[in-house]
Amino acid sequence: MQDFARASALNGFDTLTAEYGLSYTELLRDVGLPENILDNLQGFVSYRAFLEVLQLGASRSGDPLFGLTLGLRQGVSIFGPILYLLNNARTVGDALRELEQYFHLHMGAARVEISRYGDRMQLVYRVLDPTQPGLSQGAELALGVGSKLLQTLMGDNWTPHPMLLEHAPQAPLQAYRNLLGVSPQFDSDTTALLLKPEELDFPLSQADPVLHQLIRQHLDNMQRLTDLELPGYVSNLLRDLLPQGRVTVDQVAECMAMSRRTLQRRLNDSGTTFQTVLNETRQKMAQRYLRDSHLQVTQLSDLLGYSDLSAFSRAFTRWFGVPPSRWADVRSSASKV
Repeated sequence: MQDFARASALNGFDTLTAEYGLSYTELLRDVGLPENILDNLQGFVSYRAFLEVLQLGASRSGDPLFGLTLGLRQGVSIFGPILYLLNNARTVGDALRELEQYFHLHMGAARVEISRYGDRMQLVYRVLDPTQPGLSQGAELALGVGSKLLQTLMGDNWTPHPMLLEHAPQAPLQAYRNLLGVSPQFDSDTTALLLKPEELDFPLSQADPVLHQLIRQHLDNMQRLTDLELPGYVSNLLRDLLPQGRVTVDQVAECMAMSRRTLQRRLNDSGTTFQTVLNETRQKMAQRYLRDSHLQVTQLSDLLGYSDLSAFSRAFTRWFGVPPSRWADVRSSASKV
C-alpha cells in the first residue's frame, strides 16, 4: 500500500493540541514521528502514524471530534500547489475532477473520486488499506477539509452539504451539527460529500485559463521528474521516510506513484541505482548527525532505518573505515594535524 501523506495533512496540529494543554512534540514522538515534521509541510509521513497521532490527540484531549476540528481549521491550505490548480479551473466539477487526478501527490494512502450516488454526485474519500486503526479520525478530518474546499470553490452558492460516514457517531449529533451545519449520515457504505449534479456546473470566479495551464504543467512535471532530478528527489524522500523505519525500493516507488521497475529503470538511466542513493543518503545523514547532534549511536541507527545496531556499525565502517563510536575521535585528531 502507498502508506504516505504529505506532512501538510498535520498542518495546525501544534496549535490545536496547545489549546487542549497538550505537547504536540510529545504526541508526535509517541507515535514515532519526528518532532520537527511540521517544519517541512511538503515532507512525508507514514499514513498509519498520521492516523495514530490523530487518535492519540482525540484520546488525550478528551475530544472525540479532534480530527474533524483539525480538518475544518486546515481547510484548503493543506493542498499546496494543487489548490492553485483547483481555484483556476473553469467550473466546480472541473476542479473536483482535477483533485481526483492529482490527489495522490498529496496523499498516496487514499484516493478521492467523483461519481454518481443515486440522484446526487458524491466526492468520495477512500483509504486504500481499510484495516488500519484510527480511520474514523482520518475520515472526519478529510470531510472537514472537503467541506471547506466546497465552500471555497462555491462561494456565495455554498450551503452545508449532506455527508456520509462509514463509522458510527463518535459524539452526540448536535456536536456534529455545531461544527458542520448538518448531521452526517453514519454507518454508510462510503465516506463522501454529496452534491447536486447542477452544482458541478457552477463557474469559478477566479478562473484564469493561462495560469491554470501553467500550474497543470507544473504538477505534471512533479510526476515526470527528469532523470537528472530524480536521484535528488529520491534522496529527499528517503530523508523523510528513514526515521519512520526501514525503507524499501517498493515503498519509495509507491510514494512516487510509479512501479518498482519504472523507478529502477529511471535511476539506471540517470547513472545510479536505488541502493546507491540509499547508501549515499545514509552516509550524509550519519555525518551530519554525528557532527551536529548529541544522538547516541543506537538512536542514529534507528534514525537511518537500520534493523539493528550491528548492521549500522558494519555499514558505517565500510563507508568511513572506522566504527561510528570512533568517528568523532578520528575526525578530531585529523583536524589537529
